[in-house]
Amino acid sequence: MKIYCTRPGCLGADRNNFTDLEDQMTLKTVQQKFCTTCGMPLILDGRYLPELLLGQGGFGTAYLAKDRRSPTMKYCVVKQFKPSSDLNPQQLATAQILFEREAHVLEQLGNKHPQIPDLFAYFPLEAPGWQTSKPESFFYIVQEYINGENLEAELNSKGKFSETEVREVLQEILKILEFVHDHDVIHRDIKPSNIMRDRQGILHLLDFGAVKQVTQSPAGTSTGIYSLGFAPPEQMRGHTVFPSTDLYALAVTCIVLLTAKDPQDLFDSYSNQWNWRQFVRVSDELANILDKMLLSTPSDRFGSATQVLSALNPPQIPPIPQPPPIPSPAISPPVTPVQPLTTTRSFSTLELLSNAAFVGFEVGVFASLGFAIFKVFNFNPMVLLIIGLVGVTGLIFAQYHRWIEVGLDFIIIPLISIAALYFILSKFNPDSLFPLIIVPLILAIFSVAVTTLFRLIYIMLKRII
Repeated sequence: MKIYCTRPGCLGADRNNFTDLEDQMTLKTVQQKFCTTCGMPLILDGRYLPELLLGQGGFGTAYLAKDRRSPTMKYCVVKQFKPSSDLNPQQLATAQILFEREAHVLEQLGNKHPQIPDLFAYFPLEAPGWQTSKPESFFYIVQEYINGENLEAELNSKGKFSETEVREVLQEILKILEFVHDHDVIHRDIKPSNIMRDRQGILHLLDFGAVKQVTQSPAGTSTGIYSLGFAPPEQMRGHTVFPSTDLYALAVTCIVLLTAKDPQDLFDSYSNQWNWRQFVRVSDELANILDKMLLSTPSDRFGSATQVLSALNPPQIPPIPQPPPIPSPAISPPVTPVQPLTTTRSFSTLELLSNAAFVGFEVGVFASLGFAIFKVFNFNPMVLLIIGLVGVTGLIFAQYHRWIEVGLDFIIIPLISIAALYFILSKFNPDSLFPLIIVPLILAIFSVAVTTLFRLIYIMLKRII
C-alpha cells in the first residue's frame, strides 16, 4: 500500500510502498509509518493515509486520503498549511490560535450547509527537520471529499459556459455566500477551481482552509493570501475585506467561465477597468450586475449576496386575480326569459264616461262624414263601414293606453273633427250640414247612457258574485 509523504519538497513523496499494510489487521493497528526519504510521519493524526496529491499552492497542499478508522476506509481531503520557516515562536503561536479558531468556524459552516464540505478534524504536527536540525511545524485540516469536477477542469474540457450555465453558478454560489457571510466569515479565495460540481450536478464551495480570514480575528486586515486576478484591490493591498470582496471574486469567476480567458486577459490595467463584454454576448441585465460586482471601490459594489440575488430575481407583479367561473350544471334546464310585468292604471267613473262620450262623438263624426261621402260619391257602404270600424277601434286602443286622455285631448280632437266635417259638408252637401253636425252630439249622449247602464249592471253583478 502506498502512502504519500506530505512534507513539502520531499523528493520521494510518492515512493513509500508498504506491503504489510495490505493486511487489514495491520492497517488498522499499526502505530506509524515514516517516509523512507525524509523521515516525515505518514499516518496523520494516527488515522489519515494520504494517497494522492490533489493540488498545491504557495501556502499549502491538498491530498486525497483514506480514513483508516472508518469501516469503509472513507475518502477525505487533507489540507496542509505550513507557515513560513522564519516565524518566531510568538508568531507561530498566533498562527496556531487563528488556525484553531478558523477550524471551529468551518466546522459550524459545514455541519449546517449541505454545499460546504464538513470539517472532520484539525491538528498540528511537529516533525523532525529534513536537511536541518530544526523541527518543522505543520497544520492540517481534514474535510469531506466531494467526488466531482471543479469548474476550472470543466471549463478546460468543455469550453465557454453559456449565460444560463453562468446564471446557475452565480445563483448557487450567492446562496452559499449569503449563509457564509451571515456567520461573519469571508471566504477570500473564490475562483473556478474552488467550486466543485458533484456527480449529482450540485455545486459546492471549497477551500475554507485556515489561511482564510475570519472577521472576528484580532486584526481586521487581509492576511495577504489570495489568488492573483480574482482578488479585488483592497485584498491585494492588505486592507480590510468585506462581503463585497467575495462578490468581486465571484464576478471574476463568472466572466472567466463566460469567456474562457484568464483574468489578466480581461482586465485593462491602463484604464483600470474590466473589458470582458467584447468577448461574449449576454443579456444587459446579467452584464450590468457583473459590472457592478467588479467595481474597484467596495462601497460601489453590491453590499451583500442577498442584494445580488434580488437583482438577479426581480419581484414579479402578480396578475390581477380573476373570479372563478361559475360551474354549469350537468343538465341545464331551458331558461324561459322573464317578461317585465306591466300594469295599466284603471279608469275612474268620470274617465270612463268621458271616454264613452268622446268615442260616441267621434263615431257620429265618422257616420256623418260617411253618409255625406256616400251621397256625393256613391261609395260602397261596406268600405265606409270598415273604415269606420277601424277608426273606432283605433280610438278605443289609444284611450286604453292613455295616448288620448281626458283633458285638452277631448276638446282639441272633437273641434278638429267638427271643423273637418263642416268644411266637407259645406263644399259638397250644404243642405245636410245642420242635421249631420247634430248626429255626433246625439251619439255622444247615447254612448254615455249605454256606458252608464252597463257600469251599473257590472257593479250589481260584482256585489252579488
